[in-house]
Amino acid sequence: MLAGRRILVTGGAGFIGSAVAHHLVGDLGAHVLVVDKLTYAGNLASLAGLDGRPGYRFVRADICDAARMAALFADFDPDAVMHLAAESHVDRSIDGPMDFVTTNVVGTCTLLQAALGHWRGLSPERGQAFRFHHVSTDEVFGALGETGQFTETTPYNPRSPYSASKAASDHLVSAWGHTYGLPVVISNCSNNYGPRQFPEKLIPLNLIKGLAGEPMPVYGEGKNVRDWLFVEDHARALALVLGQGRVGETYNVGGDAERRNIDVVTTLCAVLDDLAPRAAGPHRDLITFVRDRPGHDFRYAIDFSKLQSELGWRPQESFETGLRRTVQWYLDNRAWWEPLLKTHDAAARRGLATAR
Repeated sequence: MLAGRRILVTGGAGFIGSAVAHHLVGDLGAHVLVVDKLTYAGNLASLAGLDGRPGYRFVRADICDAARMAALFADFDPDAVMHLAAESHVDRSIDGPMDFVTTNVVGTCTLLQAALGHWRGLSPERGQAFRFHHVSTDEVFGALGETGQFTETTPYNPRSPYSASKAASDHLVSAWGHTYGLPVVISNCSNNYGPRQFPEKLIPLNLIKGLAGEPMPVYGEGKNVRDWLFVEDHARALALVLGQGRVGETYNVGGDAERRNIDVVTTLCAVLDDLAPRAAGPHRDLITFVRDRPGHDFRYAIDFSKLQSELGWRPQESFETGLRRTVQWYLDNRAWWEPLLKTHDAAARRGLATAR
């Protein structure tokens, strides 16, 4: 359904965005323009293999630049937008919230305006088929207790600067749909993991710390629960939502893999023991509990039954198979992640700032 369609992907040099770009171009035969500012989390190496492919282009640009966005829409003439550009690390949002407001709120509004102007100039047939797909997070819903799951109708209750900025962007996208008629769809996902993830997130950080024989940090007591989604499963879901989702609807994307953080890291240790044994002893000996993140939400869990019933999607990877694939990728691709540790101090602890 997406073969030959012209899709503008913002944030396409990031973790999820690059997985989407590879899927759209390599698996589905779409024509893709990746737009990325190339901040610390954007990495051209994540798009390796796409250069020279028919229909693929990359442009370095900031979604907050209204004139540049309008020019790119005019030049590329997209049939759809997949908006993944965002500041996305909770700890960084605690230390520097204004960057998140600028990119996630102002940037989304700027992109919506460019898309709206473009859409209004399309023929009726192309205008009806056009889609603006906004990719968001389950963190906009707040925190859960021991039971329950987030659904598409769960009230928003963001609790960090990051999730508040994403909630605002979700509302803006919905408003542009209701007010101006722009054909929008929104998806909210659970925690992603997999190849090409910037090494300050839980799994790649502890993976790299473990390989180095350094303490593997776990916040608090490690009892916080997340639902884990393999990034390539997520990319497939996003393509389905773009191609077949109903205009104006929201779709939750989950991995059906709830785990406590301590259990995630313990499982990671077991995989490392198997694929990269440590002479000094098992990797679990390196697990170290550290000061918790301020306002750390206890539990997230996603009900993705709507996506499954309407579009026939469910994750192909279990947490165990996905984690093993992830570890193997990092073992095989040191040239991708080692420079990030030096250039961006990717393994440094952030997010301990407290409000005054």
